[in-house]
Amino acid sequence: MTLTNQDRSTVRSRRALVAGSVGNLIEWYEFGVYGYFATIIAARFFTPEGGGEAEALVKTYASFALAFFFRPVGAALFGRLGDRIGRRPVLILVIILMTGATTLIGALPTYATVGALAPWLLTFLRVLQGLSAGGEFGGAVSVMTEFAPSGRRGLYGAWQSFTVALGLLAGAGAAALLATVLTERQLGDWGWRLPFLLTLPLGLGALWLRLRLDETPAFREESEAERPPARAVVGAIALGAGRIMGWAAAGYTFLVVLPSYLQATLGATVQQALIATVLANLGFAVTILPAGWLSDRVGRRPVMLAGAVLVAVLAVPLLDLLQDPAVSLTVRGAAVCGAGAVVGLMAGPGPAMLAELFPTNVRYTGLGLAYALSNAVFSGCAGLIITETVERTGDVDVPAYYAAATCAVSVLALAGRAHGKAS
Repeated sequence: MTLTNQDRSTVRSRRALVAGSVGNLIEWYEFGVYGYFATIIAARFFTPEGGGEAEALVKTYASFALAFFFRPVGAALFGRLGDRIGRRPVLILVIILMTGATTLIGALPTYATVGALAPWLLTFLRVLQGLSAGGEFGGAVSVMTEFAPSGRRGLYGAWQSFTVALGLLAGAGAAALLATVLTERQLGDWGWRLPFLLTLPLGLGALWLRLRLDETPAFREESEAERPPARAVVGAIALGAGRIMGWAAAGYTFLVVLPSYLQATLGATVQQALIATVLANLGFAVTILPAGWLSDRVGRRPVMLAGAVLVAVLAVPLLDLLQDPAVSLTVRGAAVCGAGAVVGLMAGPGPAMLAELFPTNVRYTGLGLAYALSNAVFSGCAGLIITETVERTGDVDVPAYYAAATCAVSVLALAGRAHGKAS
């Protein structure tokens, strides 16, 4: 059977959708696992004799934040390569780097075995992950949106966010399963390693998909076009980072930091905290693709504005509800699920919105940097800021204040137009 040009285009678009999104799934699966097992990692890598649990958890989140701060470096480095030599070869390189670093975390010796070398080894691998993750988003979104059929860029870009939800869900599911079938001692001794080691077969599958990926037609046609002035690119990066600030902060607050917060501050068990996180991520996943689809019809900004406004208004009441001992587990579960769903309204249109801020020949770099900078500051630091502030002030509403404030800034950024670009 002979394929028509339209059939070939459809096959290339779908292949790009899968190859582009699978690396993101692996990346966020690992970041989720690291967040969910933060208390165990703190005990195994950051607690020398005499160190306290709170101090160890802060150091764990500091390592977590450090990886995020290397994302902009990776976005600039790999983005420049991707805008010059193509999306495909760079995406192949970053999936190899990401898979290797994550797998090695599962094989690292702990503090009890190698002493002070253990946290340094872990931090080094987190840096490698940060570099590769910085190069992942810009390239994957560029591929997915540049291959997207006319009028479906929002939906195609939303798959990148959807795989964030799938990755976090997979990480939460793996952590919850292990916490259920293993004893606390088994989980702390060796069980926490299994989700990291699972990255190896997942990464090899992603590599195979990317080796079969075509270069995007837009890059082949426009890579040699005149580049926009640096000032315009920097302005677009700042605007894009501001628009997704709330998505970055609220997403990590509700979807990743929540388990450790519930355990350390509200006295929840490991199982209760992980189940709450699974529910939040389910809500997040459910709304992402519909939000991307809707943004193709009514625009990116109205959908993202709705999500940012809802988080700004509802964050404090949500946390107060979780703290109320009279509220049933069913209502609490529905509340965290709803919180995730609201974040999905920002995450669905977000990738396409960022892609549309930049022309093809600076898109990989520009959207990658906007995303990486926002996530470095407002996602990577979320656990550190929240844990340290709660420790110092004793105010258990700090996570709500953090999510609400950042979403309020995103509302202002979304209210402004980008000059000369679709938004």
